[in-house]
Amino acid sequence: MYPTLTESQRALQEGRTTSAELTDAALARAADPAGEGVRVYTQVYAEQARAAARASDTLRAAGLARSPIEGLPISIKDLFDVAGGTTLAGSVARRGAPAARRDAVVIERLRAAGAVLVGRTNMSEFAYSGLGLNPHYGTPKNPWDRGVGRIPGGSSSGAAVSVTDGMALAGIGSDTGGSVRIPSALCGLTGFKPSAQRVSMEGVLPLSVNLDSIGPLAASVADCALLDAILAGEDTAGLPQAARLRGLRLALPVTIALDGLDAHVKATFDAAVTRLVAAGVQIDEIEVPEFAQLGEINGKGGFTASEAWAWHRKLIASNGDAYDPRVRTRILRGKEMSAADFIDLLAARKRWIAGVSARVAGYDAILMPTVPVVAPEIKPLVESDELFGSTNLLILRNPTFINFLDGCSLSLPCHAPGTAPVGLMLSGLNGADRRVLEIGLAVEALFQSQR
Repeated sequence: MYPTLTESQRALQEGRTTSAELTDAALARAADPAGEGVRVYTQVYAEQARAAARASDTLRAAGLARSPIEGLPISIKDLFDVAGGTTLAGSVARRGAPAARRDAVVIERLRAAGAVLVGRTNMSEFAYSGLGLNPHYGTPKNPWDRGVGRIPGGSSSGAAVSVTDGMALAGIGSDTGGSVRIPSALCGLTGFKPSAQRVSMEGVLPLSVNLDSIGPLAASVADCALLDAILAGEDTAGLPQAARLRGLRLALPVTIALDGLDAHVKATFDAAVTRLVAAGVQIDEIEVPEFAQLGEINGKGGFTASEAWAWHRKLIASNGDAYDPRVRTRILRGKEMSAADFIDLLAARKRWIAGVSARVAGYDAILMPTVPVVAPEIKPLVESDELFGSTNLLILRNPTFINFLDGCSLSLPCHAPGTAPVGLMLSGLNGADRRVLEIGLAVEALFQSQR
């Protein structure tokens, strides 16, 4: 549906376009007053992007390309340090804070690979929501239904819409409880959350050091695999290849994960499962009682509240009135957690991971709907704190299981063309990144062949 990195790179190699042309097109869409650009980007690097594109074209003319993303326009979430600028993280509370002295490691790796950085993308303030609403910079509208105005998902809201609207060929986001996978699912993209610690968090403003990870939002599984390798500092010569579907064993948790599915998500997910079974995949419905325990384990706010409070407490003391009140309130929950509470949480997580790992042992991956509902409308969520809270928890629910598991996870589209986007989530334990991507490539190929 959207141009892939591979297709665009081939067009560059064959001389059918240039990096300058691709970059100018992305910048034009970002600047279009009739489009979503003003809500997608908090800062556009127009001059720098054009200079990088010209440099890339010069290298290509000399027969040089630094990587498979050479000269391709990429967006970056407003969470990564860029030398000379202040990282605002979708907030206004950090305006006037010191500029970053150096690029985040992921930015260094993108530049070294020849990516053209278009700009910083909008997000839920400080990455603390799965909905993507932002009272400071506006909320980019989901491309599926611009008339009504639906959420893009968060927290990497601008990253998703930058890709769907042609303002970048891929976006780099962060995922603490689904912030890459949720907007990908709701906007019809593919998103990958790697195992935590796979991609360096150096120079990235944190939400939770125990849960944060960095991943791509793109048009295909192959694009995600390529960007993941670059972000992780790996050689792109040995990227994952599609697994053989027949004989795969997938675990489908029925505890909590299938609760509250709306009619469209249920019908779409069920149809996807039927197609996988017909292709020879064994899918077993299993009970995972640990999923039902997670709410109690995180009852005092969990890692996000406690670790966010540790980072934000000085800024809230000096400039708390500048925060989105809904974000500030959730961060303040961490103030009440004691050191003993945090130690208990670490121990509970260790037991929880062991329990879930034992239940999925022997399976190639875990299968779930990414999000249980289609993208809801923006207006009611803005107007009601209660609706905002319940919807946020519902949309974060399934992706959060995998963050707490310390696993890796891929969301890919499984809906029929012309219908509301629905994401299918394939997940694995920590370190199973390559296997999840291999399975994702095969599942994607199956779905595409049947469209």
